[in-house]
Amino acid sequence: MELHTIGTVEASAVIQVKPQVAGELTKADFVEGAMVNQGDLLFEIDKRPYIDAQRQAEAGLAKDQALLEQAGANLAHDTAQAKYADADAERYGQLAKEGIVSHSQNEQSRSNADAMRASIRADQAAMQSARAAIASDEAAIDRAKLDVGYCDVRSPIAGRAGNLLIQAGNLVKANGDNAVVVVNQVTPIWVSFAIPEQHLDAIRHNSAARRLAVEVSPRDNAAQKIRGVLSVIDNTVDTNSGTIHLKASFDNQSRVLWPGQFVDVAMVLDTQRDAILIPSEAVQAGQNGQMVYVIKPDKTVEARMVTVGQVHAGKIVVEKGIAAGESVVTDGQLRLFPGAKIQPVVASKLNS
Repeated sequence: MELHTIGTVEASAVIQVKPQVAGELTKADFVEGAMVNQGDLLFEIDKRPYIDAQRQAEAGLAKDQALLEQAGANLAHDTAQAKYADADAERYGQLAKEGIVSHSQNEQSRSNADAMRASIRADQAAMQSARAAIASDEAAIDRAKLDVGYCDVRSPIAGRAGNLLIQAGNLVKANGDNAVVVVNQVTPIWVSFAIPEQHLDAIRHNSAARRLAVEVSPRDNAAQKIRGVLSVIDNTVDTNSGTIHLKASFDNQSRVLWPGQFVDVAMVLDTQRDAILIPSEAVQAGQNGQMVYVIKPDKTVEARMVTVGQVHAGKIVVEKGIAAGESVVTDGQLRLFPGAKIQPVVASKLNS
């Protein structure tokens, strides 16, 4: 059995391209409406302020590296001086015990040794500060390089570029509210459609066993058939319409399907079910619902209420009301009345 409905073509990805740095837009490097590849250059933003920022960060790095070297040299010098001061303090301490030097001379030597140890700690702190500054400078350089790279705005996906939304010469903001161009990914592409919720169990059951085939045709070219597969079953039934939202995917290498386009959708739901099919033109709207004129063995007609299902290859499924082999009227129903004689068309039975 096939389920028929109308669907809408959707891009599989819609990317609103926005600059990540602010500046003057100097050039657009793409043709509106053309296909672009992932990584293709779309726009160029004035790089000069960001190149200057990179140079400043590199100069700051060189300065802090020099300070680190100076702090290291000071540490080496003070370490050597501290060793001499410690030895001097130990010697004066021994001489003080022997009464050769005064107490004040001994205290002076110890004070000198303590001062040199304090200088060493200051040198070590200066080196740590210089290392932290170097790390900050390196981060600033990386950020500046990143900003310079962001001045070349590239396409994040392969797809079709839309209209140019801002002209060269304008100033752009970083991550502004408005995109500069929209890129739609059209290979692959999706078709979104809705099916009555009474078919949900059958869709879930059959899709668990195999990938359900979906065939679409442009509304202006019913003869053109494009095949895809069911990809998404929505997790909620729309309570307003009583339908379940589905999506099918198509490789669309020929670019026939276009985002926003309406298409006729046919999904093969169950290939094992027997169904009674009659020409769709045989079904008429009656006072109490849908009806057909059934031809009796004596070729007179009888009006009979029917329950119909989906359309298959130009014929409609009859769920209830007639049996396989019965004949129905397909033309001239407005002239019919009980007992009228007509030429029969035999209903067929088909595995759908």
